[in-house]
Amino acid sequence: MNQTAGQDPQALLEALVVKQGAGLGTLTAAQRELALAIAAHALPAQGEGCSEADVNQALQRCLQAEAAFLATDHVELRRWLVDSGHWRRDGYGRRYERAPLADLLPERAAAVRALAGLDLPAWVASRRALAAERRDARRLAWAAQPGQPRGAGVA
Repeated sequence: MNQTAGQDPQALLEALVVKQGAGLGTLTAAQRELALAIAAHALPAQGEGCSEADVNQALQRCLQAEAAFLATDHVELRRWLVDSGHWRRDGYGRRYERAPLADLLPERAAAVRALAGLDLPAWVASRRALAAERRDARRLAWAAQPGQPRGAGVA
């Protein structure tokens, strides 16, 4: 995966999922690969594929949960997933399936492997909760400093 030397994919993933309003085109290449890998998991790994209606529902759910950090809609995300090779679509655009790991480019396969073994919804929720706790602790510490107006920094 294209990443800064020494940057752990898990740390990159953790920093990504706590973002808000991120556009796919504004992410670094490594972040975009992870974001697409997260969204690609909206489809089952194997099977006959899913209808476009099922894919749309799955992506809408994903954008409300694991991929809530993205500022996009399910249609744009579906196009990114097909164009990047994470998903395959039949010639009529009626059936979608997740591409096998062996068919992905190396950086895409690395992003998918970085998610292996994670209960993605639970892991993302725990990372967001931890980030919120840390943010609240920083706000309280700042507000407790001498000279701060009463209630400053605490929303």
